[in-house]
Amino acid sequence: MTAKRSTKIVATLGPASSSPERLAELVAAGIDVVRLNFSHGTAEDHRKRIDILRDAAHKAGRTVGVMADLQGPKIRIGKFASGPVAIKAGQSFILDAACKLGDEGRVGLDYPELVEDVAAGDVLLLDDGRTVFDVDRIEGTEIHCRNRHDGELSNNKGINKQGGGLSAPALTPKDMADIKTAAALNVDFVAVSFPKSGADMRQARQLLRDAGSDALVIAKIERVEAVENLEDILHATDGIMVARGDLAVEVGDAAVPALQKRMIRMAREHNRFAITATQMMESMISSPVPTRAEVSDVANAVLDGTDAVMLSAETASGAYPVAAVDAMVRVCVAAEKSQTVTLDTHFLDQVFTRIDQSISMAAIFTAFHLKVKAIATLTESGSTTLWMSRLNSGVPIYALTPRIRTRYRVSIYRDVYPLLTEYIATDRDELLWQAEEILIAAGAVEKGDLIVLTIGEPIGQAGGTNTMKLVKVGEHLRPKPSTRSH
Repeated sequence: MTAKRSTKIVATLGPASSSPERLAELVAAGIDVVRLNFSHGTAEDHRKRIDILRDAAHKAGRTVGVMADLQGPKIRIGKFASGPVAIKAGQSFILDAACKLGDEGRVGLDYPELVEDVAAGDVLLLDDGRTVFDVDRIEGTEIHCRNRHDGELSNNKGINKQGGGLSAPALTPKDMADIKTAAALNVDFVAVSFPKSGADMRQARQLLRDAGSDALVIAKIERVEAVENLEDILHATDGIMVARGDLAVEVGDAAVPALQKRMIRMAREHNRFAITATQMMESMISSPVPTRAEVSDVANAVLDGTDAVMLSAETASGAYPVAAVDAMVRVCVAAEKSQTVTLDTHFLDQVFTRIDQSISMAAIFTAFHLKVKAIATLTESGSTTLWMSRLNSGVPIYALTPRIRTRYRVSIYRDVYPLLTEYIATDRDELLWQAEEILIAAGAVEKGDLIVLTIGEPIGQAGGTNTMKLVKVGEHLRPKPSTRSH
């Protein structure tokens, strides 16, 4: 069996990656989760892509999760009457909430409340910072600005305020409708754009549950306020996305690398997963090979301990979607080989209050020190695998689960490889023997390999993991069906 890749890859679907042929290629290349960008496309578009993906993944025998990414309150300028306009350094320009169609001197706003959120002296960054406006004064519906650099403005470009402070709520009416759509599509993850606090994430989760979905929620960290409230957000979410585009605009690009490291570390400490996103291999939108800087960027995210790295336009609309995934796979595998495997003392010093978490940590400790071939956990909810994956033990973790939902949600956890199994027995020893057979069939282990198995009794109860067993594969005969362990 080829070496496993610990870091997962999220690929955004779009026009370049929605045909059955292309999706089959992406699945074969190694994607672990697909992202549906709800800023674009209809519910029917997303449904078709999910159906094609499920078919391609099934044929390939792979588990690929689905993430719905909400648009959020992206604050934008309006449209221009005659296309893009050139703006000069030092030129005055007006953002006017009352303006219908813009010209060389002003443009409308799709978020009229911006007038209330800014004051003289504020700095507004448009088009991801390509245009910088200094606010001179506010007059009624007009924000009078002065442009810093020669450039061009075109329709619907985004606006950020340097240092944060925009009052727009995280969940817009469109997002609330899209949450219902995501629930109906049975997605595995829902990413919330521009949350400011844990309250935003709790609201999103409640709306999801009301719509009948138990999908995991992901907080996209892209506001200054989110950085300040990171602890609160981590308590209220299942995972975070280091959304470096808008974040860089708000906090300054130089601050992002250190923030990335801090956020990934904090996510692991809080038993949450982390995705690193934005411009990871942006040059591959139009080039078949990444730049050296991009290779270093992806490798550093892996070394930081991120669970997943994400491709956006590279796979959604780029010319080389499959090559982008291939490149990311290569970089992840090479970076992982260079990692020093050590158990973080922070985790080892914890006091546990739950039996299942204690068993998880014991399994990791044992696997690390005995150099076992694999850890196999029979899990209902996936919690055991999440806890195990927060520690870098260098040992692959196989999640054996009868629950299809759990199989998909663990697809994003670093070092975790889902295998769907049916609990054909209610006896512990029978199940442990069955687990061995599944691992052998998957090519994960061979006879004579040492493995760590975890299981809970009574069988089939979520949160019940209470047993760890060290097994040499093939050493034990299949127990008789009548055998009961005491």
